[in-house]
Amino acid sequence: MSSITDPTIPEISWFSALCDDDYEFLGQPDPALASSWMHCSNIVQTADRNGFDNVLLPSGYTLGIDSTAFAAGIATQTDQINLLLAVRMGEMHLPQLARQLATIDQMAGGRLCINIISSDIPGEALDSAPRYQRTREWMQVLRQLLNGQAVDFDGEFVDLELDPPRIVEGATSPPFYFGGFSPAAKDVAAAESDVFLTWPDTVAAVGDTVNEMTTLAAERYNRELIYGLRAHVIVRESEAEARAAAEHLVSKLDADTGDAIRNKSLDAASFGVARQAALREGAADDGFVE
Repeated sequence: MSSITDPTIPEISWFSALCDDDYEFLGQPDPALASSWMHCSNIVQTADRNGFDNVLLPSGYTLGIDSTAFAAGIATQTDQINLLLAVRMGEMHLPQLARQLATIDQMAGGRLCINIISSDIPGEALDSAPRYQRTREWMQVLRQLLNGQAVDFDGEFVDLELDPPRIVEGATSPPFYFGGFSPAAKDVAAAESDVFLTWPDTVAAVGDTVNEMTTLAAERYNRELIYGLRAHVIVRESEAEARAAAEHLVSKLDADTGDAIRNKSLDAASFGVARQAALREGAADDGFVE
């Protein structure tokens, strides 16, 4: 992933397991690794001390702890690391969300980044087209408010005439990170995001996605995007040790448990998740795709 301030410099990020997704053995919950303030703040503070540029704070409803409350708590307990806060579009009252994000950004000294989530919100489901239209409108209005601009917006999902909150005076909106693989998602990303996030895939397929999004953003919206790859990285001193660690991670995982983990997510039926399933089907016997 490239840096927002200098796209030629890679941004190396980490992940705090706010959604009960920290495992020694995938699919085998361990109470010591369950999402909690103590466990997740330790992850973020350790990443901060070790020089990582950013850390994803994921969002779930039934899983783990609240990402926005956690971001506010950890903002003053870190020094350098950016906080990539996941926010589900439509889940909160939009003006209040803008004020919360501006407050957290101030608490963090301008280190907040926003991961835009477009999946269903708890208790309701929308078809893909209206869900992404809601996301588009929320991104547009949220950016205006966080840029200190008054809003006069009459859309399908947002009908709002409002001055920005006082706390954003002199500030600029944190960058929006966003990913999605349906045609509607790609169009919203090309128009509204700063960083397009793609999932693990073959090298050639990731290259094709970057080329497609570069063309779409430039030709349709006269914009340029930065690109990020969302992947869990296993690093050891040697290739053999890394493969052994990967095998250890999935050694107690069966197909039914894997399906159950995927289906916990509100975006379990998304294009991106479907692509990951296709990659698994095409993997070699040892589980490696490429």
